[in-house]
Parts: sequence; C-alpha cells; structure tokens
Amino acid sequence: MYRTIDQMGREVALSSFPPQRIISLVPSQTELLFDLGLRHEVVGITKFCLHPAAFFRSKPRIGGTKQVHLERVATLQPDLIIGNKEENDQVQIEALAEHYPVWMSDIYTLADALAMIHAVGNLVDRSEPAHTLTTEITRQFDALPHVSPQPRAAYLIWQEPLMVAAGQTFIDDMLGQAGFTNVFANLSRYPAITLDDLQESNPDLLFLSSEPYPFREKHLEAFQQQLPDTQVRLVDGEMFSWYGSRLLQAPAYFQQLMLSIER
Repeated sequence: MYRTIDQMGREVALSSFPPQRIISLVPSQTELLFDLGLRHEVVGITKFCLHPAAFFRSKPRIGGTKQVHLERVATLQPDLIIGNKEENDQVQIEALAEHYPVWMSDIYTLADALAMIHAVGNLVDRSEPAHTLTTEITRQFDALPHVSPQPRAAYLIWQEPLMVAAGQTFIDDMLGQAGFTNVFANLSRYPAITLDDLQESNPDLLFLSSEPYPFREKHLEAFQQQLPDTQVRLVDGEMFSWYGSRLLQAPAYFQQLMLSIER
C-alpha cells in the first residue's frame, strides 16, 4: 500500500505502485502526465483535455471537468484519479473517492504548481523527469526581466456577465510573474464586474482571455471603443491558467507580450 497526502491535505492510498490505470480530470495535468512519459498509463481524460493532440484523439473521454460521467469512469477501472479543487465538482470528487484513490491539487501560485509537479511525479514514479521539468520552469521564470513601473492590467475571463480574474487566483500570480499589476487584485477569485467598474479601474491594459470564454477580435474592437486610453489585447489563456508542463512555454510568451506593449 502506497500512501501520500494531496494538496488539499487528504490522505490518498494506492493499492499498487506505480499506478497503471490513471484518469486525469484536469487538462493541464493531463498534459503533464504525457510530458512525464505516461503514454499508456493514462486511460481516461476529459473532453477539455486538448493537449497533447495524441491523447485527445485516442484516449476515452469521461465527460467534462465538472460533469464527469461516473459510469464511464467505472468501465475504465482506474487505480488513480487526478483532479483539482477549483476545476472539479466537490460532490463528484467525493463520490469518486468512495471507490477509487483520488489525488487533488490546489493551486494559487507558481510555487503551488511546482509543488504539484513534484508530487505528481512522485505519485506516478516519475520523480526524476518531474525534477528536471520544475528546474527548467524555475530557471525560465527567474530569467524574466523586471519592469518598473509595472503596467496595470485587468484580465477578463467571461463576457456576460463581465468576469475578471482577481486576487487569490493562479492567473493573478501569473500576471505578477509576467510583470503586470492586477487592478482587481483587491477582489477575490472571479467576481462579476460592470463596464463602469472596468472604466473606473482605468487599466493600462485589458487582457481578453481565449478561455474559458473565447474572446475574439470583435470583442477587442468593442472594448477598445469603450476604453480608448487602454491597450486591449487578446491573450492565450492557457499561458496564464495552465499550471502543468505548459509552464515551460509561459515565460517566453509573457516576455513577447510585454515587448508588444506601447509605452
């Protein structure tokens, strides 16, 4: 019996180690498992696990991150399920945990993400590649240039109602890592705001994320009319919100984004 503690402080017991039949309920952690070399051990993913394409094409899908089809999980007979506190539904996780080992991440910062990668590496017997991965991610983030003063940014994740990534979120930490100050950091999580709130915050930059709401050029043009003194940008939401191995790509993306800003 292999026992460990997940990031929510829950004890997780595996009847066999390393696990051979893993279901991932989180897109960024699915990609991490692939990059740790678990090509065959992953037996189930969600419909939102777009990366890697090879998994998306070939692996059985067990529903969405918040709408897991429990009967599909049962047919796959997992010996480990990996989820996340924010992205998955608590009731469903509790139901799954009655039958299977469920390891949960809980991530608000880059440090949390690095700890998750280490923990998952240990959990699936890939500690060495996990260490290599986190070392390189840390090196790249440490190499990001420091900008002063930091541009003030608002980060929209939804259109109707308008919703922003505020304080106590991984996106907020990524904004800070990238060299931006979140104008809504005083609020918590993902609050709904009004256009008046957005205009009153007077950000230097307005980031329109590609996910979960798929902002497009037409939205950029509309916001630019409403905020003529703000630089509006479409941004890749995966770079700001995926906390697995995609973090390898984030620093270069952030640096290019910062260089694109008019000063």
